[in-house]
Amino acid sequence: MSTFHYRAVGGDGREVRGAIEADNARQARLQLRERGLWVSELANGTARARRQRGLGTARLALLTRQLSTLLDAGLTLDEALVVLGEQSDGEREKALVLALRSEILAGVSLSQALASHPAAFPELYRTIVAAGEESGKAAAVMQRLADYLESRAALASKVMLAFIYPMVVMVVSVLVIIGLLTWVVPQMVTVFQSAKQTLPLLTRALLWTSAVVRDWGAVLLLLASVAGFAGWRALKRPAVRRAFDLWTLKLPLFGRFERAGNTARLASTLAILVGSGVPLLRAMGAAAGVIGNLPLRDAVQTAATQVREGMSLSRALAESKLFPPVLIHLIGSGEATGRLEQMLDKAAQQQSQELENRVATFTSLLGPIMVLLMGGVVLLIVLAILLPVFEMNQLIK
Repeated sequence: MSTFHYRAVGGDGREVRGAIEADNARQARLQLRERGLWVSELANGTARARRQRGLGTARLALLTRQLSTLLDAGLTLDEALVVLGEQSDGEREKALVLALRSEILAGVSLSQALASHPAAFPELYRTIVAAGEESGKAAAVMQRLADYLESRAALASKVMLAFIYPMVVMVVSVLVIIGLLTWVVPQMVTVFQSAKQTLPLLTRALLWTSAVVRDWGAVLLLLASVAGFAGWRALKRPAVRRAFDLWTLKLPLFGRFERAGNTARLASTLAILVGSGVPLLRAMGAAAGVIGNLPLRDAVQTAATQVREGMSLSRALAESKLFPPVLIHLIGSGEATGRLEQMLDKAAQQQSQELENRVATFTSLLGPIMVLLMGGVVLLIVLAILLPVFEMNQLIK
């Protein structure tokens, strides 16, 4: 059975849109005709849902939370998906939920149905759901998965919001400086030229900068855009991306952001996978996929190989010397005491808190620094304009 999305005209002449489940398109048209609807457009929603993009972390977390709540309330998976389909606001999400229900009614498990939509449900998500099905604790595992997704979305939102104010200040500063160089300074050029005097070095530098920005600004902007696009394309190559990611890890400030963010994702992912009953080697393979930094991802994959050969997880991760010592010590403590899941959770919380604190400190300083830099540049421009005026006053006296 498949889900079909239709556009039809009712008996009163109004257009009606919706979704219907049927074995094929012909049966769907017959069912709609029995309702008194004349179909103008009919599309297979199951096939379309498979081609659609992902939902995003926030929407996926909400969908998972709703599903876990319905399952915990005692509804069957089929009934829970029906309720989710009715509650979905967007057509894309509704099509996805109905497509999952159609595949489950055909006899496949939830994890198998999710595998048909890899763009919406990443490998990590499917692995955790499969572990919940195997353990018979699907509702509890879905609740933990929802907590995990919500914490990831909350951390990403905090980091993004923290950088909004400094970015706004930076953009406004650049626009003000460009406005001064392209509009205010040229107005003063004629005054300086008519004075027929040797201009101060600062004023000549300002006039040269203003001429470059005014005459070559568009060309420079185009060159910067081309260079940015070329750099973006170059980062698509694994060798270039790996070298760039390794360089970012060595940066004094941003390297710590990169390391803390990826470490928090690794620890929280391993914690929920191990806690859901996923074997450690399989959990490490899935957790490597959530790490965006290629050298760190390579280190996790190498550690998985070493764990397969009998080495402990803490020692295998320590071999790369890329992960924070606190993560290594907490994992080692968890392995020694049999509380690996709790120690991984603690490591994830510690790294997330460290990232939040560093970002908050950095952004709180970045705003005033940008204001001071803008003030300094404006002061230089004003001095460059006023110095010839002061000299002209001296000559008149």
